Amino acid sequence: MYFFLSKTVGELLTPSTFIVAIASAGLLLIVCRWSVLGGRLLVLSSILLVLCGLSPLGYWLLQPLESRFPDWDESRGSPAGVIVLGGSIDPALSAARGAAVFPAGADRLVAAAELGRRYPNIPIIFTGGSANLTDGAREADFAVGIFARLGLPTERIVIERESRNTFENAKLVKAITVPKPGEHWLLVTSAYHMPRAVASFRAAGFFVEPYPVDWLTPGLAHGNLIDRPFYGLRRTDRGLHEWVGLFADWVSGRNKELFPAYHPSEIN
Repeated sequence: MYFFLSKTVGELLTPSTFIVAIASAGLLLIVCRWSVLGGRLLVLSSILLVLCGLSPLGYWLLQPLESRFPDWDESRGSPAGVIVLGGSIDPALSAARGAAVFPAGADRLVAAAELGRRYPNIPIIFTGGSANLTDGAREADFAVGIFARLGLPTERIVIERESRNTFENAKLVKAITVPKPGEHWLLVTSAYHMPRAVASFRAAGFFVEPYPVDWLTPGLAHGNLIDRPFYGLRRTDRGLHEWVGLFADWVSGRNKELFPAYHPSEIN
């Protein structure tokens, strides 16, 4: 049920989808007897479009997420392994085209491959199945070939192809790896997604070391928070999606922390 709601109600509440829905309703009402209400909905959708697309709202939502965890300290030595979350590959489009397609988040794969070359004796775990309501192509099915093209031996790659979301990523990866006390496993995912990912792994009893990549903001010290018209809508979509996900996971009891912070003690 949780997965179904996240893919229906959750998607409808995405700012870009919500704005289009309000504007469409307004246009329909304008040609009917409720033209006044339709006009108000069009005005509201225009205001929301400007707010979400041109204002720094997307930055304000994303920066606390991306700043929550520091960069990984490589002086700690070789990790036991690298876990890279899916979200970089479009499995349906990749299956249709016969080649991996990367709509976003390719930094996750590149960073994992770079870590694999730096530490040649550790496994690389890729976790990602199908996030669609109807089962389809699995993201992990394309991962081995991608890592091979990036120079990693295929025998070092372990795939997990059944998970549909971050919570399942954590649960199923722990079952595969069976981490031992004192081991240091790196978790590679987008910086804005790291808080929710860490919360899910902690809830599964798997204490990982964050390795954030795929930044969407320039950082708190950067003064220019306005760029191309309506490009901010993408950031607002991503940021609000993560905050809603954090809240929903916490309220549902799936995760124990609303906004997890960095705890050096758990990786010592």
